[in-house]
Amino acid sequence: MMRELAQDTLSERVALECVSNAHEALAALAREPADLVVSDLEMPGLSGLDLLERVRQEYPQLAFVLLTGHASVESAIRALRMGAADYLHKPIEPDELRWVVERVLAHRRLLRDNDRLRSHLETIQACQPLLHCVDAGEVYALSLERVLRATARDRGFTVFRRASLPGADGVAFRGFSEMEARALRSLLVEEKPEVALAPLTESQRFQTPPFHEALRELDIPSGPAIAVPLRGADREEGVTWVFAGDRPFSTEDLDRVGLVAGYTTLALANAERYADAKERAFVDDVTDAYNVRYLLEATENEIQRAERYGKALSVLFLDLDRFKLVNDRHGHLVGSRVLRRLSEVLGECVRQVDTLARYGGDEFTILLVDTDHDTGLKVAERIRRTVADTIFEGEGGVPIRLTISIGVATYPGHSREREGLLDLADKAMYRAKSRGRNCISSADELA
Repeated sequence: MMRELAQDTLSERVALECVSNAHEALAALAREPADLVVSDLEMPGLSGLDLLERVRQEYPQLAFVLLTGHASVESAIRALRMGAADYLHKPIEPDELRWVVERVLAHRRLLRDNDRLRSHLETIQACQPLLHCVDAGEVYALSLERVLRATARDRGFTVFRRASLPGADGVAFRGFSEMEARALRSLLVEEKPEVALAPLTESQRFQTPPFHEALRELDIPSGPAIAVPLRGADREEGVTWVFAGDRPFSTEDLDRVGLVAGYTTLALANAERYADAKERAFVDDVTDAYNVRYLLEATENEIQRAERYGKALSVLFLDLDRFKLVNDRHGHLVGSRVLRRLSEVLGECVRQVDTLARYGGDEFTILLVDTDHDTGLKVAERIRRTVADTIFEGEGGVPIRLTISIGVATYPGHSREREGLLDLADKAMYRAKSRGRNCISSADELA
């Protein structure tokens, strides 16, 4: 009777499965999740109360309604205490059953919506620190942590590409052993499989990541994964890969990682703006080389790095010979163009890892990292010849030829301090001037 009533009353409104006893009900729940169980109190085998107890143990969020033709206060109280959503006395009118089911399902939807909103709010609150990061590398690492937290997973990585800093591509890890992390870094940063930086527009679930064969060769388990694209406003881009483990990802997981991705986009855009502002603060307006403020900070950092790794650092101090004549004969606008062109020429003579800065006027400084004194002298000589062979353009295309004097000092042989190193390179440059210009001089000659 109950089966016919349910089919007639509810089949057009909800997805319905009717079974004959409690064991069949438990088997049906094991096959597919449900929102509501409606059960008779009296059944062969397990009673309705026994079924309610099992359901509350195995599916604590599942709603349960009991029906009985032999109601008692005791059984009703027991059922409600055990978590039944309602307790109805037969015979039941179709409208009453329909109303109870709709009410219980509506309450279930409300609870789910509340849980989803609470989860989203927790994710949003967890993402707030992202907006305070001004370094893009820190943004990627913190975003990975937030994605893992939002999905309640513990294993994943973010691989990123930084167009603003060539050679600064990287990867952040969580949940991998040290050996696995080294192998992954080699794979993702050095070999750079493009599939790891998949061009996705939104978060996506994968049964296996497209690079799972490479992971398998490294003996690193993969399995189902979520890929979360991360992009700044202009130059920053990356992808976070999170592995499912023993639980499949849900639609709610995708919603939450979408929130994290949105905050990460804002954070990366902020980091880009900060980097641009910092770059402008450290760049000379005339030549587009770094300014003396940046030079002083970079020299200190490079000395510390050279000390840490036991490397040499050579400093070149350069000054154009008789540059005042260019300004006097051709004007300061031409003089500024000449300095800008000189900056380009100097930049072409050194490596990307080296630092070129305008010290002031027509003086420039170059930091040659991992460069001993003899090599620094060779670089200085190459620069001297290149400048002498370069034709600079004056007003109306008039050719201008210039020469340059260069002083060279090296850490640690000549000085271990920033001021001492720069001062010795500067004095060596003036010695080159005193020797007739268009030559190089070593700090060794100052003794």
